[in-house]
Amino acid sequence: MRPPRANEADTMEKIGKVVLAYSGGLDTSVILRWLLDRFGCEVVAFCADVGQAEETIGLEKKALKTGASKLIIADLRAEFARDFVFPMMRANAVYEGYYLLGTSIARPVIARKQVEIARMEGADAVAHGATGKGNDQVRFELTFARLAPELRIIAPWRRSDWTFKGRADMIAYANEKKIPVQVTSEKPYSMDRNLVHVSFEGGILEDPWREPYKDMFRLTVAPEDAPDKPEYVEIEYAAGNPVAINGERLAPAAIIERANEIAGRHGIGRVDMVENRYVGIKSRGVYETPGATLLSHGHRAVEQLTLDREVMHLRDSLVPRYAEMVYYGYWFAPEREALQALIDASQTDVNGVARIKLYKGSATIAGRKSPNSLYDPAMSSFEEAGGYDQSDAEGFIRLAGTRLRAIARARGDSGKGRREK
Repeated sequence: MRPPRANEADTMEKIGKVVLAYSGGLDTSVILRWLLDRFGCEVVAFCADVGQAEETIGLEKKALKTGASKLIIADLRAEFARDFVFPMMRANAVYEGYYLLGTSIARPVIARKQVEIARMEGADAVAHGATGKGNDQVRFELTFARLAPELRIIAPWRRSDWTFKGRADMIAYANEKKIPVQVTSEKPYSMDRNLVHVSFEGGILEDPWREPYKDMFRLTVAPEDAPDKPEYVEIEYAAGNPVAINGERLAPAAIIERANEIAGRHGIGRVDMVENRYVGIKSRGVYETPGATLLSHGHRAVEQLTLDREVMHLRDSLVPRYAEMVYYGYWFAPEREALQALIDASQTDVNGVARIKLYKGSATIAGRKSPNSLYDPAMSSFEEAGGYDQSDAEGFIRLAGTRLRAIARARGDSGKGRREK
Protein backbone atom coordinates (compact mmCIF):
# COMPACT_ATOMS: atom_id res chain seq x y z
CA MET A 1 0.00 0.00 0.00
CA ARG A 2 1.44 3.36 -1.02
CA PRO A 3 1.74 6.17 1.55
CA PRO A 4 -0.75 9.02 1.25
CA ARG A 5 0.20 11.93 -0.98
CA ALA A 6 1.01 15.25 0.63
CA ASN A 7 -2.43 16.76 0.04
CA GLU A 8 -4.34 13.56 0.71
CA ALA A 9 -2.82 13.43 4.18
CA ASP A 10 -4.54 16.69 5.13
CA THR A 11 -7.99 15.17 4.75
CA MET A 12 -7.25 11.83 6.46
CA GLU A 13 -7.35 13.27 9.97
CA LYS A 14 -7.92 16.58 11.66
CA ILE A 15 -5.06 19.06 11.67
CA GLY A 16 -4.59 20.54 15.13
CA LYS A 17 -1.60 22.82 14.61
CA VAL A 18 0.37 23.77 11.53
CA VAL A 19 3.60 25.72 11.10
CA LEU A 20 3.44 27.91 8.01
CA ALA A 21 6.48 29.29 6.21
CA TYR A 22 5.40 32.93 6.22
CA SER A 23 6.81 36.01 4.47
CA GLY A 24 3.99 38.46 5.08
CA GLY A 25 3.31 38.91 1.38
CA LEU A 26 -0.04 38.40 -0.32
CA ASP A 27 0.32 34.66 -0.93
CA THR A 28 1.32 33.53 2.54
CA SER A 29 -1.03 36.00 4.22
CA VAL A 30 -3.95 34.57 2.28
CA ILE A 31 -2.76 31.03 2.97
CA LEU A 32 -2.59 31.77 6.71
CA ARG A 33 -6.22 32.84 6.84
CA TRP A 34 -7.27 30.05 4.46
CA LEU A 35 -5.74 27.44 6.80
CA LEU A 36 -7.82 28.84 9.64
CA ASP A 37 -10.99 28.77 7.54
CA ARG A 38 -10.34 25.34 6.04
CA PHE A 39 -9.05 23.36 9.02
CA GLY A 40 -10.02 25.44 12.04
CA CYS A 41 -6.53 24.76 13.33
CA GLU A 42 -3.92 26.80 15.15
CA VAL A 43 -1.43 28.38 12.75
CA VAL A 44 2.08 29.25 13.88
CA ALA A 45 3.71 31.62 11.40
CA PHE A 46 7.42 31.09 10.85
CA CYS A 47 9.72 33.54 9.11
CA ALA A 48 13.34 32.68 8.41
CA ASP A 49 15.73 35.61 8.30
CA VAL A 50 18.19 34.56 5.61
CA GLY A 51 19.26 38.10 4.84
CA GLN A 52 16.19 39.70 3.29
CA ALA A 53 17.02 42.97 5.06
CA GLU A 54 14.09 45.16 6.05
CA GLU A 55 11.44 42.71 4.86
CA THR A 56 11.01 41.27 8.38
CA ILE A 57 10.03 44.63 9.88
CA GLY A 58 6.41 44.73 11.09
CA LEU A 59 5.76 41.05 10.38
CA GLU A 60 4.60 40.10 13.88
CA LYS A 61 1.76 42.63 13.93
CA LYS A 62 0.73 41.57 10.45
CA ALA A 63 0.77 37.85 11.23
CA LEU A 64 -1.18 38.19 14.47
CA LYS A 65 -3.79 40.42 12.85
CA THR A 66 -4.21 37.87 10.06
CA GLY A 67 -4.91 35.12 12.62
CA ALA A 68 -1.64 33.45 13.56
CA SER A 69 -1.30 32.35 17.18
CA LYS A 70 2.29 33.60 17.12
CA LEU A 71 5.10 34.57 14.79
CA ILE A 72 8.53 33.01 15.18
CA ILE A 73 11.36 34.80 13.39
CA ALA A 74 14.58 32.80 13.27
CA ASP A 75 17.85 34.49 12.36
CA LEU A 76 19.47 31.87 10.14
CA ARG A 77 22.07 34.07 8.45
CA ALA A 78 25.10 32.58 10.20
CA GLU A 79 24.21 28.94 9.62
CA PHE A 80 22.93 29.71 6.12
CA ALA A 81 26.31 31.11 5.13
CA ARG A 82 28.46 28.60 7.02
CA ASP A 83 26.59 25.32 6.51
CA PHE A 84 24.91 25.83 3.15
CA VAL A 85 26.40 28.62 1.03
CA PHE A 86 30.06 27.91 1.78
CA PRO A 87 29.86 24.14 1.05
CA MET A 88 28.12 24.95 -2.24
CA MET A 89 30.75 27.55 -3.11
CA ARG A 90 33.54 25.05 -2.39
CA ALA A 91 31.98 23.04 -5.21
CA ASN A 92 31.89 26.04 -7.60
CA ALA A 93 28.28 25.07 -8.24
CA VAL A 94 26.57 26.82 -11.15
CA TYR A 95 23.29 25.65 -12.69
CA GLU A 96 23.12 25.64 -16.50
CA GLY A 97 26.21 27.79 -16.82
CA TYR A 98 24.80 30.96 -15.22
CA TYR A 99 22.75 30.54 -12.06
CA LEU A 100 24.68 30.65 -8.76
CA LEU A 101 21.72 29.01 -6.95
CA GLY A 102 20.97 31.79 -4.47
CA THR A 103 17.29 30.91 -4.01
CA SER A 104 17.82 27.16 -4.30
CA ILE A 105 20.34 26.98 -1.45
CA ALA A 106 18.14 29.02 0.92
CA ARG A 107 15.23 26.59 0.87
CA PRO A 108 16.80 23.66 2.75
CA VAL A 109 17.96 25.85 5.65
CA ILE A 110 14.46 27.37 5.91
CA ALA A 111 12.75 23.97 5.72
CA ARG A 112 15.12 22.47 8.30
CA LYS A 113 14.27 25.20 10.79
CA GLN A 114 10.56 24.84 10.01
CA VAL A 115 10.81 21.18 10.99
CA GLU A 116 12.56 22.09 14.25
CA ILE A 117 9.84 24.61 15.10
CA ALA A 118 7.05 22.15 14.21
CA ARG A 119 8.49 19.64 16.66
CA MET A 120 9.09 22.28 19.33
CA GLU A 121 5.49 23.51 18.97
CA GLY A 122 3.97 20.02 18.87
CA ALA A 123 2.52 20.67 15.40
CA ASP A 124 1.26 17.82 13.26
CA ALA A 125 1.68 19.60 9.92
CA VAL A 126 3.82 22.07 7.99
CA ALA A 127 2.66 24.30 5.15
CA HIS A 128 4.26 26.38 2.44
CA GLY A 129 3.12 28.77 -0.27
CA ALA A 130 5.08 27.36 -3.21
CA THR A 131 3.10 26.83 -6.39
CA GLY A 132 2.68 23.55 -8.23
CA LYS A 133 4.63 24.93 -11.21
CA GLY A 134 7.84 25.80 -9.43
CA ASN A 135 10.94 24.30 -7.86
CA ASP A 136 10.41 25.46 -4.28
CA GLN A 137 7.65 22.94 -3.58
CA VAL A 138 10.15 20.16 -4.27
CA ARG A 139 12.93 21.76 -2.23
CA PHE A 140 10.69 22.20 0.82
CA GLU A 141 9.04 18.82 0.66
CA LEU A 142 12.15 16.75 -0.02
CA THR A 143 13.67 18.35 3.09
CA PHE A 144 10.53 17.54 5.07
CA ALA A 145 10.62 13.97 3.77
CA ARG A 146 14.23 13.48 4.83
CA LEU A 147 14.10 15.24 8.21
CA ALA A 148 10.51 14.74 9.42
CA PRO A 149 8.60 12.12 7.44
CA GLU A 150 5.95 11.95 10.18
CA LEU A 151 4.73 15.51 9.56
CA ARG A 152 1.75 16.20 7.35
CA ILE A 153 2.40 18.59 4.45
CA ILE A 154 -0.15 21.16 3.32
CA ALA A 155 0.58 22.66 -0.10
CA PRO A 156 -2.49 24.81 -0.82
CA TRP A 157 -1.66 25.63 -4.44
CA ARG A 158 -1.91 21.92 -5.35
CA ARG A 159 -5.16 21.21 -3.50
CA SER A 160 -8.54 20.76 -5.15
CA ASP A 161 -10.19 22.89 -2.44
CA TRP A 162 -7.86 25.82 -3.12
CA THR A 163 -10.17 27.90 -5.30
CA PHE A 164 -7.93 30.87 -6.04
CA LYS A 165 -7.01 31.00 -9.70
CA GLY A 166 -4.59 33.89 -9.46
CA ARG A 167 -3.70 37.20 -7.92
CA ALA A 168 -7.06 38.88 -8.52
CA ASP A 169 -8.90 36.19 -6.54
CA MET A 170 -6.42 36.49 -3.69
CA ILE A 171 -6.72 40.28 -3.57
CA ALA A 172 -10.50 39.96 -3.34
CA TYR A 173 -10.16 37.45 -0.49
CA ALA A 174 -7.65 39.67 1.32
CA ASN A 175 -10.02 42.62 1.08
CA GLU A 176 -12.96 40.51 2.26
CA LYS A 177 -11.06 39.17 5.27
CA LYS A 178 -9.37 42.52 5.99
CA ILE A 179 -5.96 40.92 5.75
CA PRO A 180 -3.36 43.64 6.43
CA VAL A 181 -1.28 43.49 3.28
CA GLN A 182 -0.65 46.14 0.67
CA VAL A 183 -2.02 44.71 -2.54
CA THR A 184 -2.57 46.03 -6.01
CA SER A 185 -3.79 44.41 -9.18
CA GLU A 186 -0.54 45.37 -10.91
CA LYS A 187 2.49 43.19 -10.34
CA PRO A 188 5.33 44.01 -12.71
CA TYR A 189 7.48 41.18 -11.29
CA SER A 190 8.09 39.16 -8.12
CA MET A 191 11.24 39.49 -6.05
CA ASP A 192 12.96 37.18 -3.57
CA ARG A 193 15.96 38.37 -1.56
CA ASN A 194 18.45 36.72 0.75
CA LEU A 195 22.07 37.05 1.85
CA VAL A 196 23.38 35.66 -1.45
CA HIS A 197 21.26 37.32 -4.10
CA VAL A 198 18.04 38.88 -5.29
CA SER A 199 15.93 37.01 -7.84
CA PHE A 200 13.24 38.47 -10.08
CA GLU A 201 10.64 36.58 -12.12
CA GLY A 202 7.07 36.74 -13.34
CA GLY A 203 5.08 39.71 -14.59
CA ILE A 204 6.85 41.63 -17.33
CA LEU A 205 9.80 39.23 -17.14
CA GLU A 206 7.70 36.42 -18.56
CA ASP A 207 8.47 37.96 -21.95
CA PRO A 208 12.05 36.73 -22.55
CA TRP A 209 12.61 39.45 -25.17
CA ARG A 210 11.86 42.28 -22.74
CA GLU A 211 14.81 43.88 -20.98
CA PRO A 212 14.47 44.27 -17.20
CA TYR A 213 13.77 47.70 -15.74
CA LYS A 214 16.98 49.54 -14.94
CA ASP A 215 15.66 50.56 -11.52
CA MET A 216 14.60 47.01 -10.66
CA PHE A 217 17.94 45.93 -9.19
CA ARG A 218 18.71 46.16 -5.48
CA LEU A 219 22.29 45.02 -4.91
CA THR A 220 24.09 46.27 -8.02
CA VAL A 221 24.46 49.47 -9.98
CA ALA A 222 24.13 49.28 -13.75
CA PRO A 223 27.58 48.45 -15.16
CA GLU A 224 27.52 51.57 -17.35
CA ASP A 225 26.98 53.67 -14.22
CA ALA A 226 29.76 51.99 -12.23
CA PRO A 227 32.95 53.91 -11.35
CA ASP A 228 35.28 54.75 -14.23
CA LYS A 229 38.26 53.59 -12.19
CA PRO A 230 38.78 49.86 -11.50
CA GLU A 231 38.99 48.57 -7.94
CA TYR A 232 41.26 45.75 -6.78
CA VAL A 233 40.15 43.48 -3.95
CA GLU A 234 42.13 40.75 -2.20
CA ILE A 235 40.33 37.69 -0.84
CA GLU A 236 41.98 35.13 1.42
CA TYR A 237 40.89 31.48 1.40
CA ALA A 238 41.42 28.66 3.91
CA ALA A 239 40.44 25.10 2.98
CA GLY A 240 38.38 26.52 0.12
CA ASN A 241 36.43 29.03 2.23
CA PRO A 242 36.81 32.82 2.01
CA VAL A 243 38.00 34.06 5.40
CA ALA A 244 39.18 37.64 4.80
CA ILE A 245 38.69 40.56 2.42
CA ASN A 246 41.46 43.11 2.02
CA GLY A 247 43.17 41.69 5.10
CA GLU A 248 40.12 41.89 7.39
CA ARG A 249 38.97 38.54 8.75
CA LEU A 250 35.19 38.18 8.77
CA ALA A 251 32.58 35.58 9.70
CA PRO A 252 30.91 33.76 6.76
CA ALA A 253 27.74 35.88 6.65
CA ALA A 254 29.70 39.09 7.09
CA ILE A 255 32.14 38.23 4.32
CA ILE A 256 29.26 37.64 1.90
CA GLU A 257 27.73 40.99 2.88
CA ARG A 258 31.05 42.76 2.41
CA ALA A 259 31.56 41.08 -0.97
CA ASN A 260 28.04 42.14 -2.00
CA GLU A 261 28.85 45.74 -1.12
CA ILE A 262 32.18 45.84 -2.97
CA ALA A 263 31.09 43.96 -6.09
CA GLY A 264 27.67 45.61 -6.20
CA ARG A 265 29.07 49.08 -6.68
CA HIS A 266 30.85 47.86 -9.81
CA GLY A 267 27.77 46.18 -11.33
CA ILE A 268 29.13 42.65 -10.85
CA GLY A 269 26.92 39.57 -10.89
CA ARG A 270 23.84 40.32 -13.00
CA VAL A 271 22.38 37.33 -14.84
CA ASP A 272 19.38 37.08 -17.17
CA MET A 273 18.56 33.51 -18.19
CA VAL A 274 15.86 31.11 -19.29
CA GLU A 275 16.32 28.05 -17.11
CA ASN A 276 14.84 24.57 -16.96
CA ARG A 277 12.76 24.00 -13.85
CA TYR A 278 12.70 20.54 -12.28
CA VAL A 279 9.02 20.12 -13.17
CA GLY A 280 9.85 20.45 -16.87
CA ILE A 281 8.87 24.07 -17.49
CA LYS A 282 11.23 26.70 -18.88
CA SER A 283 11.31 29.86 -16.80
CA ARG A 284 12.92 33.26 -17.27
CA GLY A 285 14.77 34.49 -14.20
CA VAL A 286 16.84 37.61 -13.58
CA TYR A 287 19.38 37.47 -10.76
CA GLU A 288 21.90 39.74 -9.13
CA THR A 289 24.56 37.90 -7.15
CA PRO A 290 27.48 40.30 -6.72
CA GLY A 291 29.28 38.90 -3.69
CA ALA A 292 29.09 35.23 -4.64
CA THR A 293 30.32 36.10 -8.14
CA LEU A 294 33.34 37.87 -6.69
CA LEU A 295 34.06 35.09 -4.19
CA SER A 296 33.74 32.37 -6.83
CA HIS A 297 36.29 34.12 -9.05
CA GLY A 298 38.69 34.29 -6.15
CA HIS A 299 38.12 30.66 -5.26
CA ARG A 300 38.91 29.54 -8.78
CA ALA A 301 42.05 31.65 -8.79
CA VAL A 302 43.47 29.98 -5.67
CA GLU A 303 42.44 26.56 -6.95
CA GLN A 304 44.45 27.15 -10.11
CA LEU A 305 47.59 27.13 -7.97
CA THR A 306 46.70 24.46 -5.45
CA LEU A 307 44.56 21.75 -7.04
CA ASP A 308 46.09 18.76 -8.77
CA ARG A 309 45.02 18.54 -12.41
CA GLU A 310 43.18 15.22 -12.15
CA VAL A 311 41.46 16.19 -8.90
CA MET A 312 40.31 19.47 -10.46
CA HIS A 313 39.06 17.80 -13.62
CA LEU A 314 37.22 15.11 -11.67
CA ARG A 315 35.58 17.70 -9.42
CA ASP A 316 34.66 19.89 -12.38
CA SER A 317 33.07 16.94 -14.16
CA LEU A 318 30.76 16.53 -11.15
CA VAL A 319 29.83 20.21 -10.75
CA PRO A 320 26.79 20.06 -13.10
CA ARG A 321 25.45 17.08 -11.16
CA TYR A 322 26.06 18.79 -7.83
CA ALA A 323 24.34 21.96 -9.07
CA GLU A 324 21.34 19.90 -10.16
CA MET A 325 21.08 18.38 -6.69
CA VAL A 326 20.95 21.85 -5.14
CA TYR A 327 18.56 23.22 -7.75
CA TYR A 328 16.22 20.22 -7.59
CA GLY A 329 16.11 20.17 -3.78
CA TYR A 330 18.27 17.18 -2.87
CA TRP A 331 20.47 18.96 -0.34
CA PHE A 332 19.83 16.37 2.37
CA ALA A 333 19.98 13.40 0.00
CA PRO A 334 22.81 10.86 0.50
CA GLU A 335 24.21 11.43 -2.99
CA ARG A 336 24.78 15.15 -2.28
CA GLU A 337 26.38 14.36 1.06
CA ALA A 338 28.68 11.78 -0.53
CA LEU A 339 29.68 14.17 -3.28
CA GLN A 340 30.27 16.90 -0.70
CA ALA A 341 32.75 14.64 1.09
CA LEU A 342 34.75 14.28 -2.13
CA ILE A 343 34.65 18.00 -2.79
CA ASP A 344 35.71 18.90 0.74
CA ALA A 345 38.61 16.46 0.57
CA SER A 346 39.80 18.29 -2.54
CA GLN A 347 39.79 21.62 -0.70
CA THR A 348 42.31 20.82 2.06
CA ASP A 349 45.15 22.70 0.35
CA VAL A 350 43.06 25.46 -1.23
CA ASN A 351 44.70 28.14 0.87
CA GLY A 352 45.91 31.49 -0.37
CA VAL A 353 45.00 34.94 -1.60
CA ALA A 354 43.35 36.01 -4.86
CA ARG A 355 43.48 39.56 -6.24
CA ILE A 356 40.43 40.45 -8.35
CA LYS A 357 39.99 43.50 -10.56
CA LEU A 358 36.47 44.93 -10.68
CA TYR A 359 35.46 47.23 -13.49
CA LYS A 360 32.05 48.04 -14.98
CA GLY A 361 30.40 44.66 -14.62
CA SER A 362 33.49 42.48 -15.02
CA ALA A 363 35.52 40.65 -12.40
CA THR A 364 38.89 39.40 -13.63
CA ILE A 365 41.70 37.62 -11.86
CA ALA A 366 44.68 39.97 -11.41
CA GLY A 367 46.85 37.74 -9.23
CA ARG A 368 46.97 34.78 -6.88
CA LYS A 369 49.39 33.33 -4.33
CA SER A 370 49.39 30.32 -2.02
CA PRO A 371 51.66 28.57 0.49
CA ASN A 372 50.43 25.31 -1.04
CA SER A 373 51.08 26.29 -4.65
CA LEU A 374 51.89 23.52 -7.12
CA TYR A 375 53.08 26.12 -9.61
CA ASP A 376 56.85 26.02 -10.20
CA PRO A 377 58.06 29.09 -12.12
CA ALA A 378 61.31 27.40 -13.07
CA MET A 379 59.49 24.33 -14.38
CA SER A 380 57.00 26.44 -16.36
CA SER A 381 59.49 28.92 -17.76
CA PHE A 382 60.41 28.98 -21.44
CA GLU A 383 63.69 30.62 -20.43
CA GLU A 384 65.21 27.86 -18.29
CA ALA A 385 65.07 24.09 -18.01
CA GLY A 386 64.06 24.05 -14.34
CA GLY A 387 64.67 20.34 -13.91
CA TYR A 388 62.47 19.44 -16.88
CA ASP A 389 64.13 17.41 -19.64
CA GLN A 390 62.31 18.40 -22.82
CA SER A 391 63.50 15.26 -24.62
CA ASP A 392 61.25 13.25 -22.26
CA ALA A 393 58.27 14.66 -24.13
CA GLU A 394 59.25 12.74 -27.27
CA GLY A 395 58.50 9.34 -25.78
CA PHE A 396 55.40 10.67 -24.06
CA ILE A 397 53.98 12.01 -27.33
CA ARG A 398 54.91 8.84 -29.19
CA LEU A 399 53.02 6.71 -26.69
CA ALA A 400 50.05 9.09 -26.77
CA GLY A 401 49.93 8.78 -30.57
CA THR A 402 50.08 4.97 -30.69
CA ARG A 403 46.33 4.49 -31.06
CA LEU A 404 46.03 7.28 -33.62
CA ARG A 405 48.68 5.64 -35.82
CA ALA A 406 46.84 2.32 -35.46
CA ILE A 407 43.60 3.93 -36.65
CA ALA A 408 45.39 5.48 -39.63
CA ARG A 409 46.84 2.10 -40.67
CA ALA A 410 43.55 0.25 -40.23
CA ARG A 411 41.62 2.77 -42.32
CA GLY A 412 44.29 3.13 -44.94
CA ASP A 413 44.09 6.90 -44.82
CA SER A 414 47.57 7.56 -43.47
CA GLY A 415 48.78 10.95 -44.63
CA LYS A 416 45.38 11.92 -46.04
CA GLY A 417 43.55 13.05 -42.93
CA ARG A 418 39.77 13.03 -42.67
CA ARG A 419 37.69 14.94 -45.18
CA GLU A 420 34.14 16.11 -44.80
CA LYS A 421 31.79 14.45 -47.29
